[in-house]
Amino acid sequence: MRNAMEHSCVRQDQIPGTTRLYADFLYHFDRVSAFYPHNFADPASFSQAAAEIHLPEDRRKRLVSALGLQNPPSANLTRLAEPGTVAVVTGQQVGLLSGPSYTVFKALTAVKLAAELSQQGLPAVPVFWLASEDHDLAEVDHAWLFNHGARPAKISLPDSVTNGGPVGKVAIPDLPWPEIQQVMAGLPFADEVIERLRAAYPAQTTFTHGFKTFLKDLLSDLGLLFLDPLERAIRELGAPFLAESVSRLPELLAALKQRDSDLAHAGYHSQVHLEANSSLLFVLADGKRTALHFKDGAFSTRERSYTDRELQALSSLLSPNALLRPVLQDYLLPTVAYVGGPAEIAYMAQGQVLYEKLLGRMPVIFPRNSFTLLDSRATKLIDRFDLCMTDLLQHQDKVRSKIAAHLVPPGLAGEFSVIESGISKAIANLQSNLRNFDPTLEAAAQKSGAKMLYQLQRLASKTARETLRRDERSVWAANYLIDLIYPQRHLQERFYSIVPFLAKHGLDLPARLLGMTQLTCPDHMVRTV
Repeated sequence: MRNAMEHSCVRQDQIPGTTRLYADFLYHFDRVSAFYPHNFADPASFSQAAAEIHLPEDRRKRLVSALGLQNPPSANLTRLAEPGTVAVVTGQQVGLLSGPSYTVFKALTAVKLAAELSQQGLPAVPVFWLASEDHDLAEVDHAWLFNHGARPAKISLPDSVTNGGPVGKVAIPDLPWPEIQQVMAGLPFADEVIERLRAAYPAQTTFTHGFKTFLKDLLSDLGLLFLDPLERAIRELGAPFLAESVSRLPELLAALKQRDSDLAHAGYHSQVHLEANSSLLFVLADGKRTALHFKDGAFSTRERSYTDRELQALSSLLSPNALLRPVLQDYLLPTVAYVGGPAEIAYMAQGQVLYEKLLGRMPVIFPRNSFTLLDSRATKLIDRFDLCMTDLLQHQDKVRSKIAAHLVPPGLAGEFSVIESGISKAIANLQSNLRNFDPTLEAAAQKSGAKMLYQLQRLASKTARETLRRDERSVWAANYLIDLIYPQRHLQERFYSIVPFLAKHGLDLPARLLGMTQLTCPDHMVRTV
């Protein structure tokens, strides 16, 4: 991988924080096959999943009609109305400025997969589920940008308010335009991008409207259909499913509890913690999204209690939690595959039991493409300091130490190497002689040698840091690489919005990334754009 960063890959299990469950899902599917009915890497899985879909034609007709209220007429909307057409679905919380950049990577993966299936004779359309029901505003009321030197800058909405209702309906008074312009002032396409943002985010627009408008503009030629679950027609279409979930809740909770036990027994984790009084549901009323509790056969919120029949009558006002939401999604849609990230794929291992009981099927769970985007400057710096991607996915002090070590003058570096080698050999000889003289002294010699080597290495590290301190250009280079590639110890795609990448590389970036999107490689891709 060294000196080839323009086009390279890193296994996901080499990335900090990757869970065992996700790594096995990607690279050892046989270990997790009990939790996922279809292997995403097996082409036959898609035809098998498609054969299991039984979407009543009346529901398909109502679905297409509801989507027609949210999308303009299109070839894909017409295609979805045809019996046998399936959907490749992905989605994301409606975060500010389209949320983390992986939002776009999800959409591109879904578009690519739908096109591939269609070419193979299985008509498929890509659908983007707008996760507008979530009520945690703090998760979506900010975005991270970077400037021409790759320094991170947080764009926040401190004046936005919510009363605990769905964030999708929260109005944004206005974006902090002067701050956004200041941050991206040195990026070549900043003016064009800000113009697009202004069109998507007029004052008082909602989180959903701004998110959808910007993403739709950005991906306008790709045929994505957008679905907002808060729209009335969708809520009415999903009401029978939620009513059934209420009536079968004890059975569903028992299945989830057993699945959590099975995951733990297999050495895996449960992504979604299930509270003892969870009902898997919320109530949407008076502008709020309130958790429903279930205990001793009774449903309640802080304000009141409900009978089963009352909740079933109010089913169009119910909202699913993270485990039940994808099952509702695939009740509504003829989903052949869901494109998700590591956390979503992990909670699908839990949710599979809900799919089994409520739908009798589960789509193929497909991993989204994962990217780190470099510019030519970063690539040259990486080559200059003889680094690889995994070197840069460490604490910033370790990254600086690696760069500093490369800057030590050859003469000094050679002296340290010679001395270290000499000490190691001398200690080895001393240990051998002591073994024959008095074996009890051998361990003491080994310990003393280790201390000497530690002190020598410590001196070498101090020398390297001093070399880096004296080289201002290298200090800047180290900071540039750290901030661009692993900002605040996060993968770039999970931290920065797509906005600064557009401002740096142009509005045609999604089209170029679509060309780089892979359906047969689950690794994290490093690409120079």
